Amino acid sequence: MMAGRPEKGDAHMEMGLIALGAGLAIGLAALATGLAQARIGAAVVGALLEKPESLGTMIILLVIPETLVIFGFTIAILILTTLK
Repeated sequence: MMAGRPEKGDAHMEMGLIALGAGLAIGLAALATGLAQARIGAAVVGALLEKPESLGTMIILLVIPETLVIFGFTIAILILTTLK
């Protein structure tokens, strides 16, 4: 590849790297969410045994990490649609 002159395969490489970035955005967000929910879920079970009336609050606390996946999905969509 000469400076300033893109070769024929460069467009395919660029699209592949964009797809890789989008995949990492959603994959790492999902991994982090899974780890967070595992720890929160264990804590929720223990807290509900001591105080069953706090079920609503505990469900909300368990759902909050899901926003990470939603953010990762949004970033992946933005990467795929704006960087073409």
